[in-house]
Amino acid sequence: MENMKPYQTGLTSMLLHILALPLFLFMFLLLYRSEWMLQWLYMVDGRWYHFNIIIISLIVLGVLCASRIPMTVCKIRMAWYYYALWTLAEVVVSAFFCALYMALMYKGLYTYFQSVGYSFMMLFAVLIYGYAIINLIIAHKKEDKEDVPEASLIRFEDYTGRLKLVIASEKILYIEAEENYSNIRYIDGENLNEYSLRNSLTRLQPLMEKHDIVRCQRKYYVNPNHVKVLRKDKEGVIIAELDVSGVKPIPVSPKYYDELNSKLL
Repeated sequence: MENMKPYQTGLTSMLLHILALPLFLFMFLLLYRSEWMLQWLYMVDGRWYHFNIIIISLIVLGVLCASRIPMTVCKIRMAWYYYALWTLAEVVVSAFFCALYMALMYKGLYTYFQSVGYSFMMLFAVLIYGYAIINLIIAHKKEDKEDVPEASLIRFEDYTGRLKLVIASEKILYIEAEENYSNIRYIDGENLNEYSLRNSLTRLQPLMEKHDIVRCQRKYYVNPNHVKVLRKDKEGVIIAELDVSGVKPIPVSPKYYDELNSKLL
């Protein structure tokens, strides 16, 4: 089974779980007082209710800190079913500690193991929604947080040496020179974007050669991985058609044709 991506157990994920889950639990218990939850909290008469849900939320916060911080710091990667078991273990451990607190707080009303059962039922019934919401938020950011090997990242600097754009080489379609600027055309998820970098193609040449972005004309560099076909137009000019719809054909000079064509074979 495929392992989880780094962003799915990264810093953002850690903070969302540590901060949002206990808050979600607290707000849920505060606003939704069902009979069985009140019974679990031994609060049929309403005494100490707010204090108890604060303590329970803090217990969950502590368990999540002990679980999620090592996961992020140690960069633990796991298959999805292991992650599901890890999440279930967080609920179970939280239930044990919550049951211990309730057993000490209301000694004699229920046995410890009865309290564990109530604790697990309540925490699982509530936190499953919190886990689902957080993972949907993280999944929504998937394209932006997609794991990209460091070696494939191109760091574009302007003529002063200031870093202006960092992008994976496979995202680049072509680069076009326009006066003192180089217009970088690239894909971002399902969108086509363009960035105007104040730098010349000549100064970008070593960077392009390092990442196999090929010069195809005096004013153009093109990514051969996105070239669908090389052909001649009605006027006999060689052009490169790219594999992304909505992108104009790129002119190819005879001088650079052989090199670009060799990259396509």
